[in-house]
Amino acid sequence: MAISHTYLSVIVVALHLHTRMAMACNSNDLIALNGISNCLTSKIDGWESTKDCCTWHGVTCDNSSTVSSKRVVSLDLGNKKIAGRICESIGGLYQLRTLNLSHNFFYGNPPPNLFRLQHLEVLDLSSNNLVGPVLDGIDLPSIRYFDISTNHFNGSVDAALCENSPNIQVLNLGNNRFSGGISSNFGSCTSLLQLFLNGNNLSGSFPEILLQLKLLNQLHLQENWFSGPVIVGIKNLSNLVELDLSANLFSGELPDAFENLGKLELFSASSNNLRGNLPKSLVNSPSLAALDLRNNSLSGPLNPNCSAMIHLNSLNLGRNHFDGLIPESMSSCKSLSTLNLARNKLEGEIPNSFRNLQALRFVSLSNNSLVNLTRALDVLGNCKNLSIVVLTLNFKEEQIPSDMNLQFANLRALVIASCRLRGSLPLWLNDCKELQVLDLSWNLLGGTLPIWLGNFRHLFYLDLSNNSFIGNMPESLTELKALTKRNITLEGMLAEVPMYRRQQQNTGLAYKSLGSLPPTLDLSCNNLSGPIWPTFEKLIGLHVLNLKNNYLSGSIPDSLSGMVSMETLDLSHNFLSGQIPNSLVKLSFLSKFSVAYNQLQGEIPTGGQFMTFPYASFEGNKGLCGQFFIPCKPTQSHSVDWSNEHVDILGLPFGTGAATGFVLSTIICFTFGLADRMVKRIRSILNKGNARGKKYFTSRK
Repeated sequence: MAISHTYLSVIVVALHLHTRMAMACNSNDLIALNGISNCLTSKIDGWESTKDCCTWHGVTCDNSSTVSSKRVVSLDLGNKKIAGRICESIGGLYQLRTLNLSHNFFYGNPPPNLFRLQHLEVLDLSSNNLVGPVLDGIDLPSIRYFDISTNHFNGSVDAALCENSPNIQVLNLGNNRFSGGISSNFGSCTSLLQLFLNGNNLSGSFPEILLQLKLLNQLHLQENWFSGPVIVGIKNLSNLVELDLSANLFSGELPDAFENLGKLELFSASSNNLRGNLPKSLVNSPSLAALDLRNNSLSGPLNPNCSAMIHLNSLNLGRNHFDGLIPESMSSCKSLSTLNLARNKLEGEIPNSFRNLQALRFVSLSNNSLVNLTRALDVLGNCKNLSIVVLTLNFKEEQIPSDMNLQFANLRALVIASCRLRGSLPLWLNDCKELQVLDLSWNLLGGTLPIWLGNFRHLFYLDLSNNSFIGNMPESLTELKALTKRNITLEGMLAEVPMYRRQQQNTGLAYKSLGSLPPTLDLSCNNLSGPIWPTFEKLIGLHVLNLKNNYLSGSIPDSLSGMVSMETLDLSHNFLSGQIPNSLVKLSFLSKFSVAYNQLQGEIPTGGQFMTFPYASFEGNKGLCGQFFIPCKPTQSHSVDWSNEHVDILGLPFGTGAATGFVLSTIICFTFGLADRMVKRIRSILNKGNARGKKYFTSRK
């Protein structure tokens, strides 16, 4: 019985050892992986803890391999914050089929043997810092997916790899530094389904060689230097689903060649030099979901056939020369979610039928010549899903409606700037509970600012600058909940919508999206009076506070140092008095600061960001001393009362009379190296002189 038990134990141990041996990876693969690890500046968690590399993080072995060892077939280390070089030892993974090193910090030239792995089917090196003319000498006969986008690869785009890779379907070379034209070798890429050449320095005319790639469903050529006409031959690419030609130098008219593109869902040719009318085959496309032709010189009336374009979801024709009325027929685009007709020559009213666009979420009609704001708001108020409305530079000198019953339940951004609108802030705004962005700047609005402005839960950007508001700032503004948090999150499309924020009356500062707007309170250039509330310290998420050019009075609250995210603080051109709080040096992100042209006194704070602010930040305050001004006396750092008259010596203001003599004497003394003794002597003489003068005049009285 004991013998049988011992024999059974031996069998169990043997089976266990055999299982462990079966789980071990191939020794050559282990050497290769260790070599890869040695080229990294930081170790990968879980590597080298065991000799069985099949258990390592990101490593997959082939379960169909022999019992004695398994070969590594996949190495997935994408988005792991790995830094270092790609070692030549990677070429030792002979059976590798999938390699993903994307979204890391690999740098330098990848080793040539990486591009000679005969079994490699998927290669993703995207979003690193790799360099070199990588397309030379590639031999990847099994490759199907090849993505080296968003690196620093250069050289010419030669698709010779297609000659040795008959099964390649996806080729992504986007966002690199490739230059020159498109090689004729692309004609051999007959299996390609997706080709991305965007974001390079490629040039020449529309690459006709690509018209041979009949299976292409995605072709992205945007952000290059291609020029000349968009050729009619694109109709041969009948399987296209996406065609992006934006941000090039294409010119002339768009060809009427879209009737054969029955699968086309996205067409973008924005930011080119295109002119003429929209081709009929394009505006009658039943498959098209997104059409973007903004920033060209297209003209004529708007003529999309919404009865045919049944899937149209996004229409962007902004920054062109379209004229005439907005057609009523556009209301037939039932799926339309995004509509941008800004910066054209449109006139008249927003069609009443637009109230039927129930899918509409974003509309920008700015920079046209539209009229009747009351009707426009009434129509758009019926679009129940509307989130963003931009109507800037229309409705000249109209009255903003105040007694309407508008139901903007989902409105997140309302921009009606630079219209010279009259009236006061309408009460219906208080019902827009989801507002995040409100810009009514550069109008003629007046009256007092209502207390309910502080009720918005999500408002992070408020611009009411360059109006005629009067009275105190409502203290309720310091209760804006979105600004009491350090991190402000934007929901949905608000973070992506293109936006122009006006900086001056006739110029604009372009932001890529509404999400790029800094958390802001801008009440500048009004007629506001009263104090700056100490409770502004609650707004720890505020980046910009602009209160310049008003009639604010009182002191600058010491508590403003609590606005820890502040980047711009402008209190200039008011009637503020007292000192500049020394606590403001704690605002470590403050890059723009101005208290110019107030009635401030005392010493300018030193330290922190205050050492970087120019003289212009403090000019126009005759009671300041310290930096840029006359040095503060020990008793003057708290309160200084200088004469109203001053002179400017080398750009610095000084008092007249004895003070001027004192300064000149001090300069002379420094010149001869006798500063300390002479300054003491001069002060003594001046003090005695002042005492005798006072005694003399007292006796004369």
